[in-house]
Amino acid sequence: MTQTMTGKIVLITGAAGAIGTAAATLLASRGASIAAIDMASADFRALHKAIPDAKRLLVLHADVTDEAGFGAAVAQTVKTFGAIDAFFNNAGIEGPVAPIPSFPTEGFRKVMEVNVVGIFLGLKLVIPVMAKAGQGSIINSSSVAGLTGSSGLCAYVASKHAVLGLTRAAAVEWGGKGIRVNCINPGPIESRMMASIEEGASPGAGKAVHDGFAATIPMKRYGTPAEVAGLVAFLASDDAGYINGGAYTVDGGMTAA
Repeated sequence: MTQTMTGKIVLITGAAGAIGTAAATLLASRGASIAAIDMASADFRALHKAIPDAKRLLVLHADVTDEAGFGAAVAQTVKTFGAIDAFFNNAGIEGPVAPIPSFPTEGFRKVMEVNVVGIFLGLKLVIPVMAKAGQGSIINSSSVAGLTGSSGLCAYVASKHAVLGLTRAAAVEWGGKGIRVNCINPGPIESRMMASIEEGASPGAGKAVHDGFAATIPMKRYGTPAEVAGLVAFLASDDAGYINGGAYTVDGGMTAA
């Protein structure tokens, strides 16, 4: 069954990235209007091409670590569309790849600021909007790195574990007010982020890292942004009406092995 999103308003952060664009595209195809937030430097061309109807796409420039700027973008979404029915709290960065003793402290702080404080601010700013309406679905972006460890990625792993904690806290706090909060935990996805991690793990040999990593996954391949988008669209829909506080893998069986 295809979940309809007709008439729904969906806010997405990190919207110009591979997964953000795929989610926006799928949700728009199912009838949603999209408010898309990303940095001013982000390339929104793919998003504009996927959603050519200007009445159903609002592009907003904001840094999710800047509460005032992020808040202004949320306010503009409500002013333009009147509501936020679903929120894909998706913005994140991978950070450096290095063992803990040589991991740059400022790099660690930056990852935590974007991946944890940014997710927290998304919850802080959007929950009041949904609470007024008495309903809403929030999907936070975690990762399989939020469920397991991974060498060389201490900041990313720590940040994605924190997203799982924020998800559970918000789900318990707001489930009784009609707001569902869940998180997705993608495995390796064909994207700029994974290419960056591969290159960081072995400079100049990213393709070999990619192929070696893919071979360890039960399905023997990376996922696609569209496959992650399918999970996001389901959790955003009314068909997921009793799903709250969950963490859902889309990882080809990686965490089952």
